[in-house]
Amino acid sequence: MIEIKKLRELVKLMKDNDLSEIDLRDNDEQITLKRPTAEPIVTPIAAPVAPLAAAPAPVPAAPAAPAEAAGGAAPAPADDGLIEVTSPMVGTFYTAASPDADDFVSVGATVGEDTVVCIIEAMKVFNEIKAEKKGTVAKILVDSGQAVEFGQPLFLLKP
Repeated sequence: MIEIKKLRELVKLMKDNDLSEIDLRDNDEQITLKRPTAEPIVTPIAAPVAPLAAAPAPVPAAPAAPAEAAGGAAPAPADDGLIEVTSPMVGTFYTAASPDADDFVSVGATVGEDTVVCIIEAMKVFNEIKAEKKGTVAKILVDSGQAVEFGQPLFLLKP
């Protein structure tokens, strides 16, 4: 039999972290708590709609840069043989593990294939992003805290 104190702590944990369900199992007990409100169901349905509405705005911005590239301003970096490190996911780009920590890399840093160059937060999970290429960081294209799209260039490396 579960203690009331333990049950109250679990309910508080759900409220504090905005959880809609908790399922705990151990050899002696199994506890499943669900919040029967319509709002958590509506929020996930509304959340994908908002990013889809936000996604087209950056997409036209990205083609604007290639359009400028066709004008002659951006082909020079591409001709210099710089290698792009791109985002493997949609999320928020961070240059350091925490606000008071040093950046993973800076311009002029030499990176290898396994060098962590940044973190991308997606759905409250922090994912370490590795360079996956060898070179020297020539340019950081994204500011820390900025939203990034899948395939968006994050860094330019000089081989």
